[in-house]
Amino acid sequence: MTLVADPVPERATRDTGTGGPPPRGIVSRVAGWLGSRLLRGALVVIALFWLMPVLGLLVASLRSETSNRADGWWTIFTAPAQLTLDNYRDIVSNDTILDSLWNTVLISVPATVLVVVISAAAAYALAWIDFRGRDWVMVTVVSMLVMPIQVALIPIARLYGALDMFGSIAGVVLFHVALGLPFGVFLLRNFFVGIPRDLIEAARMDGAREWLIFRRVVVPVGLPAIASLTIFQFLWVWNDLLVALVFADPESQPITVALQSQLRQFGSNIDLLATGSFLSMLVPLAVFFAFQRYFVQGVLAGSTK
Repeated sequence: MTLVADPVPERATRDTGTGGPPPRGIVSRVAGWLGSRLLRGALVVIALFWLMPVLGLLVASLRSETSNRADGWWTIFTAPAQLTLDNYRDIVSNDTILDSLWNTVLISVPATVLVVVISAAAAYALAWIDFRGRDWVMVTVVSMLVMPIQVALIPIARLYGALDMFGSIAGVVLFHVALGLPFGVFLLRNFFVGIPRDLIEAARMDGAREWLIFRRVVVPVGLPAIASLTIFQFLWVWNDLLVALVFADPESQPITVALQSQLRQFGSNIDLLATGSFLSMLVPLAVFFAFQRYFVQGVLAGSTK
C-alpha cells in the first residue's frame, strides 16, 4: 500500500513565508516613498548650500567693482544687466595673473606625476617584494605622515640657499614631492596589499619579472587608488599657499601667491580677486570630474566583500 502525502495548499505556503517576503502594505509603501523623497530633498538643499559660495564667486567675477561694492551678488536676479565680461577681458591682459597660472601648472603637474609614479613603485615594493628592513621602511613612512610641514621649512630653506635653488620652480616641486610621498606610499601600499596573491604568483610562475608584474598586473588593478592619489596630490599642490610663499620668488609664484599679493597691494579689488579665484578653481574641477569614476571606486575599495 502506497501512502501519498496530501499536497500543501497554496495558501498555507504563502502563510509560512517560504514563497518570499510578504507583500508590503499601502502604508509602508507610502512611508518608503515619502522617505526617499525627503532624503533626496535634503540632499538637494545641502548641495545648494554647498554650492552657494561658488555661485557667489562666479557672479562677483561677472560684476563690476562698483556693483560689488554697492550691494550683494544676489541682486542680479532683479538686475541681470549688471553682468559683464569686462573682468575676464582685464585679467587676460594682466601678465601677473597669467604668468602665475602658468607657474601653477609647471609646479602642479610635475609634482603630481612624480609623487604618483614614485609612490606606486615604492608601494609595490613594500607590498609584494621581500627585502631586508621592509617593515622598518614602512614604519618610517608612517612616522613621516605625522610630521608637521612647518618643521621642514627652515632646514629645507637653508639647503636650497646652499644649492642655489631658493626661489625656483624646481625647488617648490621637490618640496611638494617630498611632502606628498609619505601619504602616497601609505595609500597605495594599503591598496596593493589587497590584490589577490594568486595574480602575483601566477605572473611570477609565467616568468614575468617584477617590473612587468607591476606594469601589467598591479597598475591596472590599482588604477582606482592611483586616480585617487592623483586627485588628492594635484588639489593640494594647486591650492597650496604656504610652501609657495616660502620658496617661490615673484617670477615663480603660483596663482595663490599672486592673488594674495594683489589683495595686499590694492585692498578690496573684488573684481580681480573673484575673477582670478574662479579661473584658478576651474582646473581642479576639471581634473576631479575627469577622474571622478576612478576616485569613487578608490574610495569605496574594500568597503564590501
